[in-house]
Amino acid sequence: MATGAYSEQEITLTNCDREPIHIIGKAQEHGVIMICDLNTLSVSQCSANVESIFGIDLATILGAPLIEVLPKKVAKSFKRKLKNNESLLPKKFKIGNQKFLSIPSISKDFLILDIEPSGKSLDPVGFQEQLTKILAELNDSGSVNDMCQQAAMLVKYLFDYDRVMIYKFDEDWNGEVVAEVKEPQLESWLGLHYPATDIPKPARDIFMKQGVRIISDVNYKASPIIPEISPITGQASDISSSELRAVSPIHIEYLQNMGVGASLTAAIILNGELWGLVACHHATPKFINYHQRQSCLFLTQVFSNKLALKTTNLFLVKTSASDEIRKKLVLQMTSINNIVHALCNFDPTFVDILDCGGGAIVKDGEVYTCGETPEKKEIAKLCDHFLVNKGTYFSSKSLSNLYPEASKFKSKASGILSARFGNEEGDYIIWFRPEAKETVSWGGNPQKKGFIKNGIEYLTPRKSFERWAEKVSGIAKPWADYDLEAVSSLCENIIHILVKKQKDEIYSLNSRLVEANKELETFSYSVSHDLRAPLRGIDGYARILQDHYWDRLDDYSQKAVKTIVKSAGEMDIMIDDILSYSKVGQTKLSKQLLSIKQIVTNAIEAQNAENNYPGTIIKIDENLPKAVGDRRMISQLINNLISNALKYSSKEELPEIEIGFFKKKEQNVYFIKDNGVGFDPKYKEKIFKLFSRVASKDYLGTGIGLSIAKKVVDKHNGQLWVETEPGKGSVFYFILPDFDE
Repeated sequence: MATGAYSEQEITLTNCDREPIHIIGKAQEHGVIMICDLNTLSVSQCSANVESIFGIDLATILGAPLIEVLPKKVAKSFKRKLKNNESLLPKKFKIGNQKFLSIPSISKDFLILDIEPSGKSLDPVGFQEQLTKILAELNDSGSVNDMCQQAAMLVKYLFDYDRVMIYKFDEDWNGEVVAEVKEPQLESWLGLHYPATDIPKPARDIFMKQGVRIISDVNYKASPIIPEISPITGQASDISSSELRAVSPIHIEYLQNMGVGASLTAAIILNGELWGLVACHHATPKFINYHQRQSCLFLTQVFSNKLALKTTNLFLVKTSASDEIRKKLVLQMTSINNIVHALCNFDPTFVDILDCGGGAIVKDGEVYTCGETPEKKEIAKLCDHFLVNKGTYFSSKSLSNLYPEASKFKSKASGILSARFGNEEGDYIIWFRPEAKETVSWGGNPQKKGFIKNGIEYLTPRKSFERWAEKVSGIAKPWADYDLEAVSSLCENIIHILVKKQKDEIYSLNSRLVEANKELETFSYSVSHDLRAPLRGIDGYARILQDHYWDRLDDYSQKAVKTIVKSAGEMDIMIDDILSYSKVGQTKLSKQLLSIKQIVTNAIEAQNAENNYPGTIIKIDENLPKAVGDRRMISQLINNLISNALKYSSKEELPEIEIGFFKKKEQNVYFIKDNGVGFDPKYKEKIFKLFSRVASKDYLGTGIGLSIAKKVVDKHNGQLWVETEPGKGSVFYFILPDFDE
């Protein structure tokens, strides 16, 4: 027996969603499954009942070309359409006096043929009349449940099954019978619920793909596909596209326990998802042919379209109502500075946008509530310990199942819909729905699903379908799509308003800062300029004392006069630097193409480096590229950086300065490097601040030079930074945009 064959699978409660129903290697009794190689169209596998249905020996079929097995006209039609990549359609043919229909489908490298009796078709005139009638009734239906009932009545009329139900899935894939039409003697199952395990995921997936499925005789004897393993792939063949494939033994036993002899099931697909099923049951075997099944599928699609229209209209009505409230909330938020106040303390409040019991806003660590809600401390804990890991939006109709702490306040908040907003991680807007106390009727006890063997719980089909009541606790009315849409739109508005207010505040603050900076620069220039007159007086009289009365002064007085003259000189230099700093901020740029090499040469000459620093070696890259900038400001920048380099390397045994450049991402990076004292790298940002110095008192300076350099570079929208290490010198780098090669 090959690995993966269905007969070897033991289905447990933990793996029932992985039951391999797509590779059940058997066929239902009423038809034949043939599997052909898609390239050669020779029969590679076939169900054993071909002998009893066609009267053809199985051994002669296996490996034979399809043209030798089916009538030539049928086989050639399939071959031609496959060659031309055309859609395959069912073909009728006769064997003896019996009419058959061959239904083709493709699965990977195989052509799968379902061959079944052609049967009787629906009267087209009667079908059209009934379809017209049902469309009119569906249009007139007041609710979704009314539409479901009308659809069930039509299917019952056309196909005459004993019971026709519309079965709707919830978000957890539990099902509910929302419509039913039945024979009088049968017990009603309307309103009964069934757990998700009754229709597991593999079955739901195949319904989505195939659309309709028939079991003509629940008590059929399955016919094995021979050989079980494909001689082409060496694996069990995927026959999920076959309507004739055998049914899961678990499902067969399930139907037998329900007293069902035959069934027809069609998928109701809404917006690309499985919404529910049309489920037809009959007490005795019942076969309806392919065309009748396609009619049922067509009806289901019509119903799905009408259902989509109904739900869309409901969505639009609900969205329109919430939009009206949202517009009023937006007006309140734009008119009132405090957004929380605007959402909570006026009419309408944010909770009015949804059908809910109450809500909360958590902003900047504070909790604000409206309506019936948990305690504020409980809401804060909910946010900190649960919602923090739930993304931007989160919703649940049963919060206590996910967050056990919520069981304490389930009467007020069994349902929750939350959204994050604002700049902070912990800012939330939350809606709560109270517990909807109700009794749910199940078709049998949903908990009794398995038996224990060797410590493993194995799945067994439901045996009892008697009405079983369960009191539901901690579950609220589910949130709908229009609820999520309303919340999403409101949150977008809140974020937009918050961002706009922040932008307005930043713009206002920036305007005030610019004005204050201008006033400060003007004040600095004015003060610095006005300080010169008294300073000159102090310096002048100190020099008169020095020149004319020096001999009359004692040692202490002479020392005092020297200090006055020296301090006045330092003060004069500082005033010059302050004036230079102020002028950088006040002066408009006059950009031109500059020779950086010439500016460097001029700066070295201005420093009188040859005489003031005779031992310093200065290396200048001959290929220094030109730059675009304000000549006076760039001269200040380079002059200050060279002055720094000369000063702080002057005490080295072999002082050396290097002035050069390199390319970085198509930009010229200029540098001025020295081998001087350097400084602690933690001060790399501090040294560019006004009056900030990190050098020892052995080196004179005002602490303004590098501030001027930084301001010049900023004025040019450039960059200035330093790399340094104590005792190993410093390298100052700067970039000037709009450079010219």
